[in-house]
Amino acid sequence: MSIQYLPEIEDFINNLSDLLFEKEYFSLYEYSANYVDNLTFFIEKELFNFPHKITPINLKKIGSNYAFYKPNNRTTWYIFFEKSNNRYLITYITNNHVKELNDL
Repeated sequence: MSIQYLPEIEDFINNLSDLLFEKEYFSLYEYSANYVDNLTFFIEKELFNFPHKITPINLKKIGSNYAFYKPNNRTTWYIFFEKSNNRYLITYITNNHVKELNDL
């Protein structure tokens, strides 16, 4: 099984700890980094086994399939990807606080 990321998604993940800390979602940077590490662990180790869904037509441009990761009661992360055999290309990551995902 192989996981790859579009370059802009890799940049997003690499900067997410800083962003979450700067926006004061976490009081300590260590908590923010741990939160992102958990999201990354889910993608790298659990996405293969987690049930995924077909993306609605109006969101297909960001990925054909998606799965979600719910680290707490307030936030659900949506991981969009293309899948071929045992290869996954992560094409978009966002969360439930974004309005464009009302259809999911």
